[in-house]
Amino acid sequence: MSAPLSPAARAEALIRRYFAACNAADREELIACFTPDAVHYFPLGLPGAPWRGAEAIADGWVWCVKTLGSRWTIEKVLAGADGQEAVIEWTHWKTGVGQVLRGDEWYIFDADITHIREIRAYYASPVDRSQPINALHDFDYAERGYHLAPPSPAPKLD
Repeated sequence: MSAPLSPAARAEALIRRYFAACNAADREELIACFTPDAVHYFPLGLPGAPWRGAEAIADGWVWCVKTLGSRWTIEKVLAGADGQEAVIEWTHWKTGVGQVLRGDEWYIFDADITHIREIRAYYASPVDRSQPINALHDFDYAERGYHLAPPSPAPKLD
């Protein structure tokens, strides 16, 4: 019998579950990761942002997978000991349009760390649609062990 997960480990597990649901474009699983009134904030410039409500968040990511060929990888996770907040670094692979975006997100969870209440996304750089890779200038992603290609296989879309 294994010991129960620490609050920080539960927070990380929930984030990883959320990213798996994003990559699978699984609307129901995405909704299950959030409180009904969750909010996902983004930097200025994203139409329709912030996304308010679990269904809106799920619909946004499913649209990205179907329209942009989106896939995500988690690069780093740092969760507070009490599991109430966490921050991650991620990469958003837009395989359908040949773009890559890197950034961070700050997470806030419900009291029992079973649902995400809030996400605040911060991009590594302003989105420049003329560039195939949006990332920190002169940051050596390869040297630091970051993913340099999207995960596979891509989800089957109907």
